[in-house]
Amino acid sequence: MPFDAFADVSDEALLVLYANGDSEAARALNVRLTPRAFGQANRMLADRAEAEDVAQEAMLRLWKIAPDWRQGEAKVTTWLYRVVANLCTDRLRKQRAVDLDAVPEPEDDREDAAGALQQKARMAALQGALAELPDRQRLAVSLRHIEGLANPEIAEIMEISTEAVESLTARGKRALTAILAGRREELGYTDD
Repeated sequence: MPFDAFADVSDEALLVLYANGDSEAARALNVRLTPRAFGQANRMLADRAEAEDVAQEAMLRLWKIAPDWRQGEAKVTTWLYRVVANLCTDRLRKQRAVDLDAVPEPEDDREDAAGALQQKARMAALQGALAELPDRQRLAVSLRHIEGLANPEIAEIMEISTEAVESLTARGKRALTAILAGRREELGYTDD
């Protein structure tokens, strides 16, 4: 059915058609109602991005209730405007409820410059040491200890047994320890 064929069809009838699986009716109703929902939300919130979110949420709720829509009890537009108003009211309440002076400043949990440089040196040393490992050990160690995958998942990826993964990661860790042993102090690792 051509899109303009729905021009004379009521909102309620379009909603029922959508509930019965007519995607073109949904498209027509969406084109018809979304600008109204957005306009109302924008007037209430005076924030275009928030109004777009509200209009989208209101339309999603309309699609969810479509199968249960009871024709003749209320107009679709009345229901939609009420939902938009409620969503806007909720957002306005949340905005007013937050006193910005009462909100603590977020803590800066970033490392200081020296710590960041040390971490960068550690990562470079680890990458260099990993490059010295045989390919299969490097892959097993990387997947296990850098990517955080479980041994059975690594076994599947590498197409080997779980025991083989355990062996590869153990040998790889021992090799990394040996490669990096002489650099502990340089990299800031102490036995304190």
